[in-house]
Amino acid sequence: MRAKKHLGQNFLSSPSIIKKIVTAAKIQDTDTVLEIGPGKGSLTAELLKYAKKVIAVEKDEELIPRLAAQFSEETHAEKLEVVHGDILDLLSDKNHKPQTTNYYKVVANIPYYITGQLLRLLLSRNGQPSSITLVVQKEVAQRIVAKDGKESILSLSVKVYGEPKFIQKIPARYFNPQPKVDSAIIHISDISKDNFTSKKQEQLFFTILKAGFAHKRKLLSKNLEEVLDKESVQELFDHCNIPTNTRAEDVPLEKWLEILKSI
Repeated sequence: MRAKKHLGQNFLSSPSIIKKIVTAAKIQDTDTVLEIGPGKGSLTAELLKYAKKVIAVEKDEELIPRLAAQFSEETHAEKLEVVHGDILDLLSDKNHKPQTTNYYKVVANIPYYITGQLLRLLLSRNGQPSSITLVVQKEVAQRIVAKDGKESILSLSVKVYGEPKFIQKIPARYFNPQPKVDSAIIHISDISKDNFTSKKQEQLFFTILKAGFAHKRKLLSKNLEEVLDKESVQELFDHCNIPTNTRAEDVPLEKWLEILKSI
């Protein structure tokens, strides 16, 4: 079966890499795993060796009967549930829960183009996963962990909910078809909403964050003046001990949380 470019399909063809993904996810025999885009089932097969149950959500209708035939025994034993649908739609639907337990882990080799939206939906939902292990574009993985020491909306949006870790690079040659860029395994652990006292505060955090990064060439203080008056911004910076010539990318999560709690 040929990969569909419009669905961002790049099938992993390396058993050793697949094992490393599952190892990074730290799957236990009591875990329910949500797999996104099982494709031809290579990662699914490895997950089934360790998890109590795997719920695999596949958007490509043509792959559903293939997966059903390949894993008929596991499906019959209710160890695997194959769901046909778009994970972004399922997660956006507040009435739909793509898991059968409040405690679940996400493990997936996802299409590059859904990375940001998928992370936002998974991390901000009420039924958060306990951990997320994904194969993403290498540069995106590096940006999430701020490997260069520079924060971004993406890195801070992940870190405010959990602890991201860059596991390892995956060269493009391990995929079929081969993408133009290398990938990487990223693992996000200790996921919670403990940094927020309410939904309103959670929303305010992202309002401030987006304002702070609105104009990359401007100083953080100038960007924040678009949502707060100049005096308030100066008071915040004095209170949080942030130099006035600071740029948003140089401010760690702890300082953003200080700003949030000081408003």
